[in-house]
Amino acid sequence: MKAARPAAFAALAVAVVAALGTPQTAHASAFQLKENSAKALGRSFAGSATAGGDASVVVNNPAAMTMLTGTVFQADVTAINFSTKFSGTGTDAFGRPLGGGNGGDGGTTIPVPAFFLSTQVNDRTHIGIAFSAPFGFKTNYNPGWVGRYHGLKSDFQSLDATLSASYDLTDNFSIGASVIAQHTKAELTSAINYNGVAAGLIQQAVAGGVLPAAAAPTYLSTINTVVPPGSDGEARIKGDDWGYGWQVGAFWKLTDSDRLALDYHSKISHTLEGNARFTMPSNVSALLGSPMVAPLLAGAGGVPFTNTTGTAPFTTPAFVNLSYWHQAQKYGFGADATWTKWSVFKELRVNYANPAQPASVETFDWENTLFVSVGGEYYVNDKLTLRGGVAVDGTPTSQAHRDPRVPDGTRRWVSVGLGYKPTQKLDLNVGYAHIFVSDAHVNNLSPTGDRLVGNFSDKGNLLAFSAAYHF
Repeated sequence: MKAARPAAFAALAVAVVAALGTPQTAHASAFQLKENSAKALGRSFAGSATAGGDASVVVNNPAAMTMLTGTVFQADVTAINFSTKFSGTGTDAFGRPLGGGNGGDGGTTIPVPAFFLSTQVNDRTHIGIAFSAPFGFKTNYNPGWVGRYHGLKSDFQSLDATLSASYDLTDNFSIGASVIAQHTKAELTSAINYNGVAAGLIQQAVAGGVLPAAAAPTYLSTINTVVPPGSDGEARIKGDDWGYGWQVGAFWKLTDSDRLALDYHSKISHTLEGNARFTMPSNVSALLGSPMVAPLLAGAGGVPFTNTTGTAPFTTPAFVNLSYWHQAQKYGFGADATWTKWSVFKELRVNYANPAQPASVETFDWENTLFVSVGGEYYVNDKLTLRGGVAVDGTPTSQAHRDPRVPDGTRRWVSVGLGYKPTQKLDLNVGYAHIFVSDAHVNNLSPTGDRLVGNFSDKGNLLAFSAAYHF
């Protein structure tokens, strides 16, 4: 009888490549990045498309380019400092405690740049181009930590090139649209629990009828001697892809003082293609080639954990933004709400060229999220502006499917900012935000049956600078 393909191998294949489509913990819900404007950051992104004077609307709502005059070039950079620390325990598939520390601080500090150029073609038409990073993350836990089988290093990045245009249908109403080219790449590593993999192979061989149940204890005892707990390897995956999307926006001047904007950004579908590289201790290599195990592998379709290629379909979510602003002579205030359709990310299906690592599915079942902010500005004089804001940002994750690669919780923002115009043509801005994150509870099972139970304590700091020049 032909053996069933080893589920342990298939599940591990998913875990290694899952983060190709699962970048974690940025500074909007899950791995979404809002950080494309130092000016808007100072208000917690309240009035992101309606406050005016900000070329980031090229990507945030193209219809709002109606508020820009002449030609504007703007460069922004945001330093994202994210901290995540784990406290808890780990056990293997047999309930034995796993050695290793708590991983240290898995967070990091990364820069997120953005560039915008908007020009007024005539009294009613604007066009703009932009380069920005709408999704991204980077985490790195200490080697040998208790959650090493769930994830070590994760480095994910999406970069957008956006071409936008707007047209004023009336003096009070404008529409806009964008086409978007998005490049996504990822590099991820995880430890491999070869002791658990070997035990899983024996269990699958028994279930498939290749190995008599009475012989399983002898096989398991031999495996624990030849490949004892702690016989770890490493899996590393790199992949990338181009995807294409669009957005449409509308902008209303409700009164001389009040503005409202609505924007819809489409989902963007990818099929990430990459290479998987595996390392294996010598004792594991010897076991896989031994007369005891080699027939089981042959029945399962070949030798797993050999270098191969893989693909993983993944979609970045659609989102809708509603932005409001009230403008007075000495102050302005506004609000934003962004709904993100994270429910598109229900599962990740991975396909490998190596038949011993068959197509596998991992369930995520993320939920849709809502980001809400309020904030304002005070104009000290013609040159100096003070800003402040607060926000609440929900998480799409739940305890049932949360893992160390997504230690995400509900976030609460407090931000301040400063704007200064040394000349009529040059506009300088700085924004700072501190992000309080609810503890992320984890009770997660790895593909090789290793369980991680505990909490992640997260926090974040954002510091952004921008310079805009009006030609």
